[in-house]
Amino acid sequence: MNHKHRGTLHALFAHPVSSNIDPRQVYSVIEEIGGEVKHGGHGQIVIRLNGHTHGFHDSQHALTKDEVVGLRKFLETAGVDPARDYPLDAATT
Repeated sequence: MNHKHRGTLHALFAHPVSSNIDPRQVYSVIEEIGGEVKHGGHGQIVIRLNGHTHGFHDSQHALTKDEVVGLRKFLETAGVDPARDYPLDAATT
């Protein structure tokens, strides 16, 4: 995972909740960690990761705080812990 992906993943889990995250970067991170991102129609994105599936609104602009919280909860449920699995100071691959 490259440094930009790590930064985006950590931004999703940052406190206070950020509302300036590009959804395309988030989708790229999810694909990088083994997830699948598909357009579900009717303005929805369907994300599958580690056996978990969730639908989100397809935002073309920066994610709202509520969307970030929803993604954070989904990632936690799917077993993603950025501090443990993807520390910011790790070498890029």
